[in-house]
Formats: sequence, structure tokens, C-alpha cells
Amino acid sequence: MKAVHFGAGNIGRGFIGLLLHNAGYELCFVDVNDTLVTELQKKGQYAVKLANEQGDTYLVDHVTAIDGKNIALVAETIAEADFVTTAVGVSVLKHIAAAIAKGLELRLTRGKAALPIIACENALGGSTILKQFVYEHLSAEAQAKTDQHAVFPDAAVDRIVPVQQHEDPLQVTVEPFYEWTVERSPLLDSLEEIAGVHYVDQLEPYIERKLFTVNTGHCVAAYHGFLKSYATIQEAMKDPAIVAEVRGALLESGAALVQIYHFDEKAHAEYIEQILERFVNPYLVDEIVRIGRSPVRKLSPNDRLVRPATLAYQYGIPATHLTTAMAAALHFDCAGDPESDQLQASIREYGIHSTITRFTGLDEQHPLHIQAAEKYSLLGPLQAVRHGKE
Repeated sequence: MKAVHFGAGNIGRGFIGLLLHNAGYELCFVDVNDTLVTELQKKGQYAVKLANEQGDTYLVDHVTAIDGKNIALVAETIAEADFVTTAVGVSVLKHIAAAIAKGLELRLTRGKAALPIIACENALGGSTILKQFVYEHLSAEAQAKTDQHAVFPDAAVDRIVPVQQHEDPLQVTVEPFYEWTVERSPLLDSLEEIAGVHYVDQLEPYIERKLFTVNTGHCVAAYHGFLKSYATIQEAMKDPAIVAEVRGALLESGAALVQIYHFDEKAHAEYIEQILERFVNPYLVDEIVRIGRSPVRKLSPNDRLVRPATLAYQYGIPATHLTTAMAAALHFDCAGDPESDQLQASIREYGIHSTITRFTGLDEQHPLHIQAAEKYSLLGPLQAVRHGKE
């Protein structure tokens, strides 16, 4: 069995690649990083180390890689594949769509079996987004045929893989915990399920549970930690005040999720505590500036702060900690992050109220807007101290 995975970065190698290897697939990575491609071609294997006390290490072999810029070769590889996955970032999906489309056209001429194509991205409906980009490169006739021979199941993925440096550029360290949840498809009924993957009939509850617990908690810790000049999430989570903010935000988002999806309340509370334990893993180093970057995206109406806050508000659940986190995000002033620059420029030019409305979609009269603006003012002294203004 052959699998093609777009993205030979830490997530691709340390999470998706490891699981595909363990499921018996020969793995071909597609990437535009010449160093990674060359190393994978030369060595044909790499090591994945778990961030635990034992430092458990696994060898991933029967691996190769190809240059993502070689569209013809990528298409030919997809034409002969049994499984296709991505971990490139949502913004990159449009750039790999043409090669996937060409690969699917080749498959149609060869009568290949049904092909699952799963975008393992940190977003709602990643595979659906990828399918839309791919179909832009196919004729109406080819689209109709592809519907019978390929499927794009949406997925939710969760594994903390921090930025890292190793002497061996292929080695990657990951946390022991992971979740890979995939939406079932009738077209895939005949295919063997991958060990370690959780298949579900309805994916949205699991995507939002992950986004509004793991991602929400991570960025709450990052934005509050940034204001107190901590360098890593692990450092920030030693601060009881920050832990209280993170737990409070997750209890608010969790209460909303329980209302919407009827999760077991006790089980979800245990899930929250499990997430908090993952954030303090002493064998991981998560840089706050990495987790906090792109604050404009993270403050958008459907993302990890505003969306759970508005859901909580709709169900009459207080969102005090979530709006405080929104305020902390508005203070994220990180050199080298274009979205941070954009956010701070907006605050300087238009003021905090216009900026909140512009980026969160919450009008000035909305209670959540009012709370976030009030919290922004209260957090101001912390930002002043950070910049040495007091």
C-alpha cells in the first residue's frame, strides 16, 4: 500500500506519517523544502521521539520524498497511490490542488480504486476546502467521474508538535497524546480502516470540541503569557493566575459545547483537565510567540475565541474569561508578525472599539464587545510594563 502525504514538516513526519507507517503504508512525502526532500530520499527513514520521561523513539522507514514543484511527478505518484493526506496549512491547499487534480485525471484513465484524500489541517472542513480547490482544475465531466472514484472526508487532528532543532533534520519530537478523527464515507466502506484513527458519522462536534478546547486553551495561555513576558506555554502554565484564566475559558467554551452537542458533562470536564495536563508537559517547549501569532485570524468571528464566546452568550453562559482572552489577544504586539502589526496599527488609527468590530464582527453595543473593551483597558498596565513604559 502506498500513501502520499503533502508536507514533510514536523506534523507530517511526527503525526500523520507515523500513523500511516504503522498502518503498513509505504510513504512518499511531497514538499518544496529541498533539504527535507533530499534527506528523505537519501536516508529513507527518520525517528519520532515521544516527549515523555522514557523518551520512547520509533523508526519510520520505507519512506521517500518528491519535490512538490515537479507537478508531473506529483501527479503520477498520486495516480498510483492508495491514500493521500496533507498537513501544509489551510492557506497552502490552493497551491497543491493542481497537482492533485492532474493525479486524479490520470487515475480516471487507469481505472484505479477509490482514493481517500484527507486534509489534516487545523481548520473546519479542511478536506472540503481542498476539494473545492481541486475541482477548480477539473472539467465538469471530470468532476462527475471523480465523485465516483475519490472522496474528501473532513478530519480533526490533535497533537502538539512544537518548533524544534535536532542535529538530524528529520528527527521530530511529539507529545504522546494524539487524536485523528475522520468522517465516514460510503465510498470508503470497502477500504481497511487505519489503526489509531477514530471514524465518526458526524465530525463537526469533534472538530469544535478540539478547536474550542485545545486551540482555545493554547492561545489563552499564549496571550496572557505574552503580557507577563513568559517565553513558553510551559512557563506560563506555572502561573496560577494564567492557569485560572485558561481553565475558566475552557469551562465557558465547554459549557456551550455540552449544550450544543450533548457531550457528557463529566466526560468533557475530564477532557478539559487532560488538555491542561498536556499544556504543562515538561518535555515539550511551546514558544508563546508561535502559539500567539496571527492574532487577526484567531480573533475572527468563527475562530477559537470569538466563536465559543458567542455560542456561550447565545446559551446564557458567562464568557468572562473568553472576552478577557480576546482583550489579551488585542494586546499581542509581536515584532515580525504581520497580523500583529496590522492589529496594532488598527488600534492606533481607529481606536479599540472600531478594531474590535472590524476583526471580531461584534458591534459596539454587543455585550461581548463591551466586555472585551473593558478588559482591554484593564490589561493595559501589563502591556505597559512589558514595554518598559512604567
